[in-house]
Amino acid sequence: MLDLTRLLPGPVAALRLAELGAEVLKIEAPGAGDPTRTMMQSSSDRVAGRPGAFYRLVNRGKRETRLDLKSEAGRNVLRALATEADVLIESFRPGVMDRLGVGYATLRAANPRLVYCSISGYGATGPFADHAGHDLNYIGYAGVLDQLTNLDGTPIVPNFQIADLLGGALSAVTQILAALWHVARGGEGRFVDVSMTHATYAHNVVAQVALANERTAPAAGAGLLNGGVPCYNLYRTLDGRWLAVGALELKFWESLCMALDRPEWATRHWSLGQAIGGPDAAALMQELADVVGKRPLKEWVALLEPLDCCVSPVLTAAEAARHPLFNPQAYAAPDSGEDESDRGLDV
Repeated sequence: MLDLTRLLPGPVAALRLAELGAEVLKIEAPGAGDPTRTMMQSSSDRVAGRPGAFYRLVNRGKRETRLDLKSEAGRNVLRALATEADVLIESFRPGVMDRLGVGYATLRAANPRLVYCSISGYGATGPFADHAGHDLNYIGYAGVLDQLTNLDGTPIVPNFQIADLLGGALSAVTQILAALWHVARGGEGRFVDVSMTHATYAHNVVAQVALANERTAPAAGAGLLNGGVPCYNLYRTLDGRWLAVGALELKFWESLCMALDRPEWATRHWSLGQAIGGPDAAALMQELADVVGKRPLKEWVALLEPLDCCVSPVLTAAEAARHPLFNPQAYAAPDSGEDESDRGLDV
């Protein structure tokens, strides 16, 4: 597999395929190469002259080489590599590879089985094909950023790249694998056009359900899954941490109410007629918030996590990295980093 991508979506797509067993050759331009070599680079990496953690994380397991695609020699090498490759993935603006003379039509002529994937912000065709953008722009156009707001309706800037990773990387992996399956059954390769904005829009399912039902998506705190019910919400603990209550189904809510010694709350549930975003929901949210606010997070986790009632802590990134879900070895080893226990949760 040839990986000509840069930054986040394409490199992660190639990484996921490498994790599935693909042999990936990352091709960078001469000179600075992929901007992630220095993006968010630590001072220690800079002093040591090595790429930063960003680059190393999303490009691990790949071989690397440099090609100048602006030169005929570089293009000839790419054409030769593509002749033997199963997949090529690139993330230039639409038309760039064609102008260089190494677009899909050219490479397909030499290798009809080639799966050629192009990841772009708005797709290879259409009115925005030539527009620049980044994740924040894509989720803005897709109607997703409007759903990521504070209770006052102010959009947040998420530190998770939804369009890059869901709309770009994951969509690319899915479509590449489908195309490879087609080739494996005797078919020809194909051009895979991944628009991060269109793929993100397609995944904005809950808002689209609301549009179909109500002709408008719910404001923050007014819907079933965005804060309009007590059983699916976030609550601040005594030590200033947060508890995620996801007891959406009645059986989980009933278990939680029993654990909190509030059996009378069990009938106040959306599935039993409680109005979503209504006055009783708001009142019960405050009652539950008052109860949760009387204990630190660590105590709530110890009490509720074993009960299978869909309640969990809101972990920091550092805590998640040490949690047994993701890193049993780090969990067992002495902690050499930030002491998260001071914040109320030992992991």
